[in-house]
Amino acid sequence: MQNLLFGISFSALLSTTSLLIVILRVSPLTAPAQAIPAFFVSLFLSVSTVGALALFGLWKALPVHTWDMGKLLSISLRQGIFLGCATVLLVLFHLLALLNWWVGLMIFGVFFFVELALGH
Repeated sequence: MQNLLFGISFSALLSTTSLLIVILRVSPLTAPAQAIPAFFVSLFLSVSTVGALALFGLWKALPVHTWDMGKLLSISLRQGIFLGCATVLLVLFHLLALLNWWVGLMIFGVFFFVELALGH
């Protein structure tokens, strides 16, 4: 269990570092074919891993269920991936100038209801 938690923590560090490098060093004006996909991939990985760690800490601090560590980590990882997908869709809609406040709520609402439907 500790190996998996260490792996997620290490990937969170690496993905956040890669997101910062893409934001600070890669210009979308000179190389848009490489900069835009690199930004979206690093954003997805960074939000997913950091979100999974934050949700794992939240589920561990608020013991609502009597799940073991493996179940908590798998649920928080799935929720982190959903959070990453929703964030990437939100940024993509903003990039395409299709984003309103209610569209953003609907994007997060869809992933919230999918998570509720999965049933822990």
